Amino acid sequence: MIEAARSFVWHHARVLEQRRFSFLFDGGPAEPVVTAIAAYRNDDGGFGHALEPDGRGPSSQPLHTYTAVKLGHEVGDDRFAAGAADFLAGVANPDGGVPNCLATSRDHPRAPWWQVAEDSDLLMTALAAGVLHEAGVEHPWLDRATGYCWRRIDELAGSHPYEIGACVQFLQHVPDRARAGAAAARLGALVRAKGLVDLGDGQRTEGYAAGETHKPHHYAATPDSVARPWFSDAEMSRDLDELAAARQDDGGWTFPWPAWTPVTEFEWRPIVTIEALLTLRAYGRMS
Repeated sequence: MIEAARSFVWHHARVLEQRRFSFLFDGGPAEPVVTAIAAYRNDDGGFGHALEPDGRGPSSQPLHTYTAVKLGHEVGDDRFAAGAADFLAGVANPDGGVPNCLATSRDHPRAPWWQVAEDSDLLMTALAAGVLHEAGVEHPWLDRATGYCWRRIDELAGSHPYEIGACVQFLQHVPDRARAGAAAARLGALVRAKGLVDLGDGQRTEGYAAGETHKPHHYAATPDSVARPWFSDAEMSRDLDELAAARQDDGGWTFPWPAWTPVTEFEWRPIVTIEALLTLRAYGRMS
């Protein structure tokens, strides 16, 4: 599996994913990963330039910035986190939340689902706050963002899979562990009650593409995830079997959402390939 994936990455991946694969699976150094991430950084402390493939423009965006901090932390380097927090504070609303897509992206190519908005977005704020907690950041904006996330999570009566997944990442790292555990249990009940997980029945969420489903491993990518108790051992095992079997003949995995411009297929597939390998390794499905 690793040999096939390595070949796939060398054939198709950006330098960032090549360096990341080397660090994660071949004992490669961390610094080249950090150097590759830095190429996407802007002077405002945020990140752009299609770090997250669906936003093609150069302007700093919250999702790119979250991704940069996450990848840096993955290799043990949090040098971008403080600047990211400053950038996010600068684009946040008074309630502490940040929009999903800033107006600075308006004149540049982006996926149809990257809709410019001013309103605070739970999905984006939960991702950003969660990764900064993971990186050990202390920042006045993070305190306000954390309060915003708690308020919104406590009020959730309905949601969609990507938003729930972002809340899981927030709950995984927020310091108040007792409150996080209780909130995760409530979200798990909501996911099961509303059918927001594909347990082999082809769950379909309104507004998502055909086949764009969330399976147990999308919520619980590691056994220590706060979402792992949502699923039985049998459900998790079947899902991991299906994930392993989804590897394509070229050695990589693919993704279920639309490739709205050709380059995104080539950029997304190495990313989801690495994520699939990490999940399978975390669950003991590969050495």
